[in-house]
Amino acid sequence: MDNQWIKLSLVGKQMDVEILTAVISMIDNGVMIEDYSDVSTDGLYGALIDESILNADKTKATVSVFLPAERSLAEAKAFLYERISTLGIDASVTTEGMCEEDWAEAWKKYYHPIRIGRVTVVPAWEEYAPAEGELILRMDPGMAFGTGTHETTRLVMEMLSEEIKGGERLLDIGTGSGILALCASKLGARACYAYDIDPVAVRVARENVEKDGADNVFCGIADLLDGVDSAEHYDFVVANIVADIILRLLPSLGSVMKTGARAILSGIIGARAEEIRAVLGTYGFTLVREAEERDWYALLIQKN
Repeated sequence: MDNQWIKLSLVGKQMDVEILTAVISMIDNGVMIEDYSDVSTDGLYGALIDESILNADKTKATVSVFLPAERSLAEAKAFLYERISTLGIDASVTTEGMCEEDWAEAWKKYYHPIRIGRVTVVPAWEEYAPAEGELILRMDPGMAFGTGTHETTRLVMEMLSEEIKGGERLLDIGTGSGILALCASKLGARACYAYDIDPVAVRVARENVEKDGADNVFCGIADLLDGVDSAEHYDFVVANIVADIILRLLPSLGSVMKTGARAILSGIIGARAEEIRAVLGTYGFTLVREAEERDWYALLIQKN
């Protein structure tokens, strides 16, 4: 099993191949692209090309990565579904290789308790005896993104551990499994509102909240701020999404935040970080500090 790999692909329109590649590269950098729009039957080389390639649909493209057994296939698929849905991209997610049910069981043996900031994330199915005063967050990601193993999630949780002082009203945009809202709750936030555009993610988040017993975490469906409870402004916001969506969010983000409130923007690959830094002042924000891990960035910003 340790030598098994599974092929995870995004299949979409050829015209979207660049953005499909950018999205799946957030899972892994070893991307394989199948785009036959330039294949021609003209000349000698056309006669040497495999017939299946010549007959391939030139309007479609496939971008793929190969996952090892220690990666959660369910989490990776949920990440892709959530990103393409948020971006409004017409694409499907496919897999080839080992049976998904077998893969899911095999992956669990690699998912162990992990200390992130002031919180220890423990798989829901694993026995764990916490030390006195240790903050425990039990998670079962199911078909949603968020176990604490991805760099973007860890960066946010570490910042939350430093920034949450207690009593905050927090908004989690693109909650996935609910891990960040639950983390903030553990750290002392007064009320956490967790939203996602994906109904499956919202269902999983609600299940995790119920299992945890948190009575101050509320989950709902929203498209960025459309559908968010904004009757009272927030003290803190977390948005672990992608650079393109953060750029769409920034113009209206301040409208739901108190003056002086802070937000953590994550899910930003290094090449896109400067785009976001460059527009913060335009929308009334100041960059407080940032953190980086393996070319993923999290930016802590404050509303002026």
